[in-house]
Amino acid sequence: MKHLNLLIIIFLSILTISCKDEKKDPTTLFLLETSAKTNKIIDGESLKLNLININDLKIGAVTYYINDKKTNSNTITFSNTKLGIKNIKATFSYENELVVIQQKIEVLAKNKPKVFNFEIINTYPHDINAYTQGLEFYNGVLYESTGQYGKSTLRKVNYKTGEILQKIDLDAKKFGEGLTVLNNKLYQLTWRAGVGYIYNPEDLTKTKTFKYHKSNEGWGICNDGKTLYKSDGTEKIWSLNPNTLEEDGYIQIYTNTSKIKSVNELEWINGKIYANIYQKNGIAIINPKNGAVEAVINCNSLKEKVTHHNNIDVLNGIAYNPKTKTIFVTGKNWNKLFEIKVIEK
Repeated sequence: MKHLNLLIIIFLSILTISCKDEKKDPTTLFLLETSAKTNKIIDGESLKLNLININDLKIGAVTYYINDKKTNSNTITFSNTKLGIKNIKATFSYENELVVIQQKIEVLAKNKPKVFNFEIINTYPHDINAYTQGLEFYNGVLYESTGQYGKSTLRKVNYKTGEILQKIDLDAKKFGEGLTVLNNKLYQLTWRAGVGYIYNPEDLTKTKTFKYHKSNEGWGICNDGKTLYKSDGTEKIWSLNPNTLEEDGYIQIYTNTSKIKSVNELEWINGKIYANIYQKNGIAIINPKNGAVEAVINCNSLKEKVTHHNNIDVLNGIAYNPKTKTIFVTGKNWNKLFEIKVIEK
């Protein structure tokens, strides 16, 4: 019995020492509370932060950050900020250690998107075998990028007749995507190969290859005369430095209720980014400064105006013609190209 009691005492002693040595994770003792319901807030509103000290422990001064930028108080006012996911954190000292408590929120667009209709100005023939990924007018000529493995091309087209003026084929292992022309250089993306190409737009001679570093895939591309903008199939549109072609930032595309995924073909028109959303029959008009969808062009009726066949696919392809000041749209394997004028309701 004496031996049993001794064993019990030794066991309890070891257990007590073990409990004392085991240090509790400090992040379980504190909670970062925000005023954002369901972790979402509307642009223009203020976000209040509060560190909950569950056991009223002695801690150092609390500092708040948003996306690693220090704030001056525990109240953050969002005004014309970039929309999307923000990382909020509080830092302070506890028992001579730095503690970091983090929380994520989403900033939504302030206003509900307007809905615009359109008027068809002209209808032109379009190659029914063209899996359209990108459209662009340059010096009066329509350039088109088409996709599908083994069928991807870059071409110059007479948009009025549908005649292919010049065409080059991509490597069979490359899936062609969006295109744009900036500073007399034609940029074409590929889907999952992680590379894009630069051509001379006059004769379609390839002059350079560039890689994607931060964006996962190549979908759509456009430019504002200085900067390139690239979509990657997510809610992000990346800005590319035209000299290095490095992704140096991005916006996240949001409405007043949620983010918009699968942003596809892009076109810069009068200070806004017009975007196809994959599998959607509409064109989003996006504020390039903060990512807000300001309006949507309802294109539901267009697909009913083209020939239906086994390979017909979704609405895709936007080109602004600066000479006519009209927009040209088509779809993947559509037999028509539509010149439209947007009607703002």
